[in-house]
Amino acid sequence: MEIVPFDPTTLIKIALFNPVVIAVAFLMGRRADQWQKLIIAAFAASLCGFVLYWLVAAIGVMPVHALGGEAAILLMQFIFGLVWAGLGYWLVPLRR
Repeated sequence: MEIVPFDPTTLIKIALFNPVVIAVAFLMGRRADQWQKLIIAAFAASLCGFVLYWLVAAIGVMPVHALGGEAAILLMQFIFGLVWAGLGYWLVPLRR
């Protein structure tokens, strides 16, 4: 196995454009009735997004050549998920 150098721009793109993170975070943020639940929504979206990343890598659609970026993807998906959950919370207000 060849170890490829750490590439942060690719990891940011994977985390930023993961459709599962966007959908889960926005929908859970939209349903949140307190702002504290946005953290839970971001964490759930990050985990769901990581499952998609793992499935895509396991199937072979996206080759994974080095270890070490998975933790960064999980953290960045959490941060982006927090942003998407916040957008869902503040743009689509429920009866709060």
